[in-house]
Amino acid sequence: MTSNPVGWFEIYVQDMPRARAFYEHVLDLTLQPLDMPDIEMLAFPMDEEATGAPGALIRVPDVPSGPGGTMVYFSCEDCATEAARAAASGGTIEQSKMVVGEYGFVSIIRDPDGNMLGLHSRQ
Repeated sequence: MTSNPVGWFEIYVQDMPRARAFYEHVLDLTLQPLDMPDIEMLAFPMDEEATGAPGALIRVPDVPSGPGGTMVYFSCEDCATEAARAAASGGTIEQSKMVVGEYGFVSIIRDPDGNMLGLHSRQ
């Protein structure tokens, strides 16, 4: 059986309220708190109707966020739309919408904590 090997992801942040506002606005979704001792976590949708890999924003004391981590790509309708929302929400656009051959399009952004993220769309 072939399956997507991405089972979970975490995006480290320093300011959870700022990060929550950024991701909820850019991706037009609602993050849900996960009850974890000593750390703050807000999960991306994980109900039965959600598709894609589950994951969460995470804030752990003394754990840095920012460049050099894993690149996470979020699926979206039109990556240019979400990139514009990112810029309007305190992030930056590192690479405007560009074609990636038969695979569609990507935009590369940074969130307010400096994490680099990909946005992928088919159109």
